[in-house]
Amino acid sequence: MTRLLFKQFLNDDLGCASYLVGDEHAGVAVVVDPPYFVEPVLAEAERHGVRIAGVLETHTHADHISGHGRLALEHGVPIRVHRAAEATFAHEPLEDGTEVEVGDVVLRTIHTPGHRPEHCCFAVIDRSRSDEPWLVLTGDSLFVGDAGRPDLAVEAREGAEGLFNSLRRLVELGDGVEVFPGHVAGSLCGAAMSSKTSTTIGYERRSNPALEGELADFLAARLGPQPPRPPNMERIVELNRGELLGAQPQVTRIDSMPQEAVVVDVRPTDAFAAGHHRGAVGIPVSGSSFATRAAFVLPERPVVLHAADEDEAVRAARSLHTVALFATAGWQQGGGSEKLEPVSLEELEHLLANDAVELLDVREADERDEGHIPGSQHLPYRTARAAAEAGLLNGRPVVTICESGPRAAIAASVLQAAGVDARPVLDGGITEWRARGGETTCFRRCGS
Repeated sequence: MTRLLFKQFLNDDLGCASYLVGDEHAGVAVVVDPPYFVEPVLAEAERHGVRIAGVLETHTHADHISGHGRLALEHGVPIRVHRAAEATFAHEPLEDGTEVEVGDVVLRTIHTPGHRPEHCCFAVIDRSRSDEPWLVLTGDSLFVGDAGRPDLAVEAREGAEGLFNSLRRLVELGDGVEVFPGHVAGSLCGAAMSSKTSTTIGYERRSNPALEGELADFLAARLGPQPPRPPNMERIVELNRGELLGAQPQVTRIDSMPQEAVVVDVRPTDAFAAGHHRGAVGIPVSGSSFATRAAFVLPERPVVLHAADEDEAVRAARSLHTVALFATAGWQQGGGSEKLEPVSLEELEHLLANDAVELLDVREADERDEGHIPGSQHLPYRTARAAAEAGLLNGRPVVTICESGPRAAIAASVLQAAGVDARPVLDGGITEWRARGGETTCFRRCGS
């Protein structure tokens, strides 16, 4: 009977995964890549009656704040990370082959540079079952259907060459070994990863393009266009390898608006559109990638959250903290007299036929290249504030459109806050436009 305690924790907003691994019989466990909001991990450890004896970091994360500081400061948990991370906090350095024992469970370090020079995977062995690895925690190297990006820490070609060799080391573990990655779909650390939360070496060897071909093929694929770099990346990296970071104060309700603060309305889009504070930016916390989208579009100013209730405000503040947006001044009840009037596709057709608006396609370049409405201008939603502040828009009324609505709403709210007459297409976007037979054109060959 296995003694392995294994629990995966997913942050659906960021597409990040953390792991509690240990020996329940021995009452001891470690946390791999801990989330900044560590409470669910602590609760799970308590439920199983295990003591958290250590933190293992696969690498220095660039897209979210790690919880290793909280575990060290609040619970005295030691941290281990590869020495190439150049971490300045107290830690035990990992090397290739380092084994971390938690009862009969062993986590064997596999140094897998590429995504970052310090990157490590951890092969998990339950000696009560076998001396061979049962599963492997692959961090940002091997994903389900994809592999990590090579361009965030070193020159892209150097990173890609390292990643190619590292992936081949993982394949040597054997087809039956289960793979649990550090990210699933929704992360900026890969372009084609699946939403599935695990896989096997064998399945990936047969189906993952990153494991096919030779180095030249891998480089040709990996050195092409990449997703946007994570927002706040340099700041997040420095926080994650610098002085230990503890918990942030819980957001509280405030009555007055602090000077220079920006209002972020985190209610659902329909509530924001019906009435919001003048100058507010609408980013629904109930939508996908809330924290990442907020970090992309918000200026470096204190944030006041407008929410439906305290629970919604607290959830939003916690998410902002995971991407190093700590300057949350408080929260207030959402609402106001300003409105964001949506545009239906029928109205859009009429407006375009009469050349009455500027249509902004706010998707990413790879999405737009697959098919866009003729005459539309490309302005990724994350660049809308900078474009408005730089005066790059021509003063005409603007309609924003994305694949299905959410990013169009965010972009329109950002532009409206900057004084632009902007309205979003909320119901359907490009997907529905195509389904209705609307014309699209491609920058590269369109699929059938």
